[in-house]
Amino acid sequence: MPAQIIETHPAPFASKPIDPVTLEVIENALRNARVEMDATLVRTAMSPGIREQGDAFPLIADHKGRMIVGQFGSFIGGFLAGYEGTIEEGDMFMMSDPYSVEGAISHSNDWMVLLPVYREGRLLAFTAMFGHQSDIGGKVAGSMPIDAHSIFEEGVRIPPVKIYSKGVYNADLIRLIMHQSRKADWCKADLNALIASCRVAARRIEEMAVRFGEDVYVSATEELLARNYRAMKHLISTSIGEAPVSFEDFICDDGMGFGPYRIRCTMHREGEKVILDFDGTDPQSPAAINFFLNENMFKMFFGIYMIMVFDPQILFNDGFYDLIEVRIPRGSLLKPNYPAALSGRTHALGRIFDILGGLLGQKTPEFLNAAGFSSSPHLFYSGVDGEGQWFQLFQIGFGGIPGRPMGDGPDGHSLWPGFTNVPNEFLERYFPLVIERYETAPDSGGAGLHRGGNGIHMTYRFTEPGTIAIHDDRWFTKPWGVNGGKPGARAKKILEKADGTQTIVGNKLENMAVEAGDMLHFITWGGGGWGDPLQRDPALVAKEVAQGLVTVEGARAYGVVIVDGAVDDAATTKLRADMTSPDPLPLFDHGGSIEELRATCEAETGLPAPQQPVWRHLAVAAE
Repeated sequence: MPAQIIETHPAPFASKPIDPVTLEVIENALRNARVEMDATLVRTAMSPGIREQGDAFPLIADHKGRMIVGQFGSFIGGFLAGYEGTIEEGDMFMMSDPYSVEGAISHSNDWMVLLPVYREGRLLAFTAMFGHQSDIGGKVAGSMPIDAHSIFEEGVRIPPVKIYSKGVYNADLIRLIMHQSRKADWCKADLNALIASCRVAARRIEEMAVRFGEDVYVSATEELLARNYRAMKHLISTSIGEAPVSFEDFICDDGMGFGPYRIRCTMHREGEKVILDFDGTDPQSPAAINFFLNENMFKMFFGIYMIMVFDPQILFNDGFYDLIEVRIPRGSLLKPNYPAALSGRTHALGRIFDILGGLLGQKTPEFLNAAGFSSSPHLFYSGVDGEGQWFQLFQIGFGGIPGRPMGDGPDGHSLWPGFTNVPNEFLERYFPLVIERYETAPDSGGAGLHRGGNGIHMTYRFTEPGTIAIHDDRWFTKPWGVNGGKPGARAKKILEKADGTQTIVGNKLENMAVEAGDMLHFITWGGGGWGDPLQRDPALVAKEVAQGLVTVEGARAYGVVIVDGAVDDAATTKLRADMTSPDPLPLFDHGGSIEELRATCEAETGLPAPQQPVWRHLAVAAE
């Protein structure tokens, strides 16, 4: 039984004509309200993941739950389908269990607060905010065990519940939830920040309703959705053909020695509608790399990618969802059966954007991006310091952004535009470690007319014994280049003991002990290159050599010879002539097939190749 919305004044909103000025004012007021939600959050939260890095996403939806402004798309549909109680004025909801909301939340660390906004007895809107909690209990600090076999190992699961019921706060429920966390102080502060953000947006909506009237406000949101529908309909008709186009990419491994895992998507257009079919994606993993992909979330990913590539001026919202049909096989890596573990879903989440780029660019190679939205590198470090106090770090790292039609990919940038780096000074002040190095890894960006962004080389020196965990990807497969561009470099992690001994360690590992004086070299992948490297301006290559972004040897990948810091014109001309091939440039350069990568893996990475997964039938457990 779906949620029951209670209204004391259930008369429908009247449709009103909206002039362009009013629409512009309301649209920008909603944009500003979203920004204010973010500002409220970072000023109120305590955990570094939210306060310093911005790992949280706001949403303002209409009275039907359709996103008007936000980033991840509306997760309210999953909530409305999964919640069996009433929704009344003064209620506020909290949830974190992906299986309770049809994957609208993708792992249990993400806590979502949802506030229905009422006015004069009618449901006017929804505001929501979700943020990544640094610890929700479970078998490991940080609550994201890559070796988990079920979601029960990943910490507390919260189905949709009321934390306010008709304005009354459920303090006992919150006390129970916080009791599960190793960092209850952070969790409670972060929850209060989510609540405050939702209330701020609700006030702004109420102010617009007072200024313009509820009917005008609702009619304006309807027009914003309709405008997005018209714009996306045009983009789809001009950018996507009826002939099926397929693309596949791989998650390197599952952290338990098996991989890679294939994600495959086929796209075509039927009339006005785009069909995106993930048939051919590998079955779910017994480990935690599964990604419970909500269809509406993927529709938003698709829409964002389309808009950013073809027409960035469009305000993306849920208005275009009827133009897209998403098919995801049950029991696959992207639609695992309950109670599959989900905490390591970030790798597949990042890979989805690479796959979208590979799909959308095949018809229009001039708009094709290389690979580089490959993962979201995580480091966990926890233990007890010399004063007997528990410490716990969760930090998100950055890789290289792919080379693009309009220029080079940024070096060491986040998958999500709103994410920022945790300042090194903050890390050193609040955790027992020293940052010995934080710089781009030269030559890690794939060579091309437009260079892929370099990854990051970050060196942590631990000053207290503890335990670390690492979650990263793109160490076995390579971030592919396009239109003749070369692949980016792979990720690599090296543990250097206090005596100088170095060991290459896996990019997915749990519970590795470190001692005071040990150092971890955390090196992330680069973005793939775009276009023929031999067409890149030699003077620009020389400049990047001087800046430390490219080495003298790396400059030769562009056919450029650097001598004493300057371009050797004669040698460069000869080298480029020798490197020029009569063969057409490849549309994609993956750096080798999976079989070839397996054969060279240990020699190139220092790690054994992952073993081919063997799947067994996984029955659906009762929830």
